[in-house]
Amino acid sequence: MQSEVTTLEKAGWDAPSSDGDSARDFYERVLDRTVVMLLPGGMRLDDRAEIVRSMSGQPWSSYELSDLRSYQPTEDTAVVTYGVLAQRDDTAYSALMSSVYVRRGDGWKLAFHQQTPR
Repeated sequence: MQSEVTTLEKAGWDAPSSDGDSARDFYERVLDRTVVMLLPGGMRLDDRAEIVRSMSGQPWSSYELSDLRSYQPTEDTAVVTYGVLAQRDDTAYSALMSSVYVRRGDGWKLAFHQQTPR
């Protein structure tokens, strides 16, 4: 069964696979007011505006999510974990992903995201 947060996580891949404007608009709506992203190469992003801007880069040409799971440690928090195999031009990317969402008055918001290359 697909949860609201797994639907959001999938949409988080659909948006940057279409165009920069769609990705930027999606993340402007979905990112929590305070957010942290831990990315490959030791990159830590915690400036919300910079994260939104960075989402408008070159789109993914394809992606496949595997073993998509979610659970709710509390009523207002949710954790999503999965694997991804994605392609951008001739470059393949494989990683394990985790995202933490918090429920706010206007819906679920992404507060934390980590990518572990595999």
